[in-house]
Amino acid sequence: MSLAVAVQMDPLDSINIAGDSTFALMLSAQARGHRLFHYAPEDLSYEAGRVWASAHPVTVQAVAGNHFAFADPVRLDLGAEADVVLMRQDPPFDLGYITATHLLERIADRTLVVNDPVQVRNAPEKVWVLDYAQFMPPTLVTRSVAEAKAFLARHGEVVVKPLHGNGGKAIFRIGADGANLSSLIEVFNAAWREPHVVQAFLPGVAQGDKRIVLVDGEVAGAVNRLPGEGEIRSNLAVGGKAAKTDLTERERAICAALGPELKRRGLLFVGIDVIGGQWLTEINVTSPTGIVAIDRFNGTDTAARIWDAIESKLK
Repeated sequence: MSLAVAVQMDPLDSINIAGDSTFALMLSAQARGHRLFHYAPEDLSYEAGRVWASAHPVTVQAVAGNHFAFADPVRLDLGAEADVVLMRQDPPFDLGYITATHLLERIADRTLVVNDPVQVRNAPEKVWVLDYAQFMPPTLVTRSVAEAKAFLARHGEVVVKPLHGNGGKAIFRIGADGANLSSLIEVFNAAWREPHVVQAFLPGVAQGDKRIVLVDGEVAGAVNRLPGEGEIRSNLAVGGKAAKTDLTERERAICAALGPELKRRGLLFVGIDVIGGQWLTEINVTSPTGIVAIDRFNGTDTAARIWDAIESKLK
């Protein structure tokens, strides 16, 4: 079957095709004969029950610098003319992101939206994970300097990060002496209205922060991300290095606990982050990445697996 696939994402000329998961999904869709359309969240419009986008029909190829070609834009009715919408723009998970989920929710009874927009809205990465506290490191969510200091006193060293941050941005390690903790919380409070995440520092991060990808609730593969020199952050976007890996028994238990709920919620493509083989830190549902590195190490085709899952749901 040939599908009309609308991809809601960031500008195509800004991506690194060597590691971009959305681009891998687009290549895989095109290889199956599906028609691709590209649009940005700001291109969405709504009137009288209809949601449409000013979208470019697009073809893609794995040639850096010449990796896409746009046709003239069309007014694409996402509820009537699209079979699938891939909601793949990167965070920040702000009101713009949330508004896009509200609009796409209005077509979800006619068009398959991946991931389900209601559940994306209800499952922000560092908030929904709190439902699985039994697998998490000690974690505090607060805006209070006093609470952060008390937490530091209990755990020795901590990491402070924005509740809705992404890509390894604005992650700080605070030592046992607490130097700069008060100032850092004050800066965070000025920058963001929501509370912040304070977690016990995990020395195991030196051995990597594992990204595990689940497709329709089942493990598709994993890649270990090692911090760069002088870094505690292992995100590939900030200089981390990818390495081949297998799952620990604890990681398999985490996936077994999460899998049925992911499937129930319609979260078809999810990436979870586990430090030191045992500590769950995030459940990424907005625009998870990692499939290109996973496939490179394992000889798998995760993009094809995702499309198999999508097509089975449409049948």
